[in-house]
Amino acid sequence: MNMILTKSWQHLLQPEFDKNYFKELTEFVTSEYKAHQCFPKKEDIFAAFDFCSFDDLKVVIIGQDPYHDDGQANGLCFSVKDDIKHPPSLKNIFKEIATDLDQEIPESGNLEKWAKQGVLLLNATLTVRAHEAGSHQKKGWEDFTDAVIKSISEEKENIVFLLWGKFAESKTKLINLEKHTVFTAPHPSPLGAWRGWFGSKHFSKTNAVLKSLQKPMIKW
Repeated sequence: MNMILTKSWQHLLQPEFDKNYFKELTEFVTSEYKAHQCFPKKEDIFAAFDFCSFDDLKVVIIGQDPYHDDGQANGLCFSVKDDIKHPPSLKNIFKEIATDLDQEIPESGNLEKWAKQGVLLLNATLTVRAHEAGSHQKKGWEDFTDAVIKSISEEKENIVFLLWGKFAESKTKLINLEKHTVFTAPHPSPLGAWRGWFGSKHFSKTNAVLKSLQKPMIKW
């Protein structure tokens, strides 16, 4: 497993790489990729950190698992590769953006452009076996990504956390609410979309916070 991160994240996360749980996780992931088809590609496992600099970080969106169907996962939560059909949750994200910000739904579901503006698109579990949702949960990834969230909370100020669904909301306990802004909503999946996801206006609310802090707003 390639653990080479950009310098902006390396100092923060290197201590996790040295812990026993991460060494065991590395062995597990390496064996899974050898024995099974897994997603995303090995070189994309840490894409969320590759595309979003720690120094430029403004927003954190937390997902659960990578997409587990062929060609979808690209290492960023909710994001798919160019020319891949938008999964249901991503469709609903784009629908809410279209309504909230009065803009067109994009053809591409690749969210790299968000990441490059300072949006960390972090899945709690960074890998998955093909066609087996949740297959790499409780192997150590959650310990690592919880440490990422804690470190961001401790080291940064005025980050906007977007927590969608009960799983993401459970991460609130890792965040210092006196230093950061947290917006919660139901998950954008078809099950949660009509229970309050639509109309949550998280994208305009996020930009309003960034504007008040005199930070560049996100071009969603």
